[in-house]
Amino acid sequence: MQGSSTNGAERRKVTVEGSEGSARIDRVLAAHLADLSRSRLKALILAGSVSIGAAPIRDPAYHVSRGDTIIIDVPEAADPTPQGEDIALDVVYEDDDIIVIDKPAGLVVHPAAGHATGTLVNALIAHCGDSLSGIGGVKRPGIVHRLDKDTSGLMVAAKNDRAHQSLTAQFADHGRTGEMRRGYLAFAWGVPNRPRGTIDAPIDRNPHTPQKMTVYVGGRKAVTHYEVRETFNGQDGKPVASMLACRLETGRTHQIRVHLTHIGHPLMGDAAYGPHFKSKANQLGPQGRSALAVLNRQALHAYLLVLEHPRTGDVLRWESPLPEDLLLLKEALEAAL
Repeated sequence: MQGSSTNGAERRKVTVEGSEGSARIDRVLAAHLADLSRSRLKALILAGSVSIGAAPIRDPAYHVSRGDTIIIDVPEAADPTPQGEDIALDVVYEDDDIIVIDKPAGLVVHPAAGHATGTLVNALIAHCGDSLSGIGGVKRPGIVHRLDKDTSGLMVAAKNDRAHQSLTAQFADHGRTGEMRRGYLAFAWGVPNRPRGTIDAPIDRNPHTPQKMTVYVGGRKAVTHYEVRETFNGQDGKPVASMLACRLETGRTHQIRVHLTHIGHPLMGDAAYGPHFKSKANQLGPQGRSALAVLNRQALHAYLLVLEHPRTGDVLRWESPLPEDLLLLKEALEAAL
């Protein structure tokens, strides 16, 4: 194997040995380039950074021939440390230990694949400077919990390691022995058959669609409590949707979205978990259909956050009103009454 540098990327060459003739290109590269993970090699192949002769090879299963010279252009590694960015924050509380913000829908919490910049973390770095806790790692300074990109509402971040450890313990306990509570307002299709209830169903990655979660036997324990706050009738005068107050006893990825779908009441506007309910929109009045059409996200808002201050032990409580898009949806659904 040889290496050189070109256009800011390291160029490597691998010659296919006799015993490797007819082998898959990803396996040949993995045998020669032990410093690059299989996932990294696959990404380079799919990106067109691997070639034989002058032809890029974009299929990891491509079978090489004995004597082939494989050229691999490995881009220079990007700095994993997020930088501060001037992104407006709605700060509802801040002191030397914690900062509580009201996150808008559309804002990603921390850098990840496809979202290297423009995240809440970038905004917090610019706002708080170097004071954020480092326990979460370089890409998640201060972050102790998350909201989905298109979920709005209250979040807390830690400004030092002591606060981070306290908040992490509180979120892990989920109010079983302490005061910590997280409340969400959810606009769901249909109305549960009980005014309040508990959904206790394990959640894991969907084996058929890994980017989604699902209720799965053997998955991680997940418990959501709900209460019906308001029901909304359709054009025929029958209930078509409801506003639920949800409280988490566990904190699984997409938990409320998955659990409400599991009981047959997915969130309005949820393209991932409720697309088969799109036809329900025909039952709404004109204002409801219009408000839902412009929503462009799942109708979920983290309206309540209660926690013990990590330094003083005082119980702090914040409530966030419905943001404009969900308030418009609520008023439009009520107009059909």
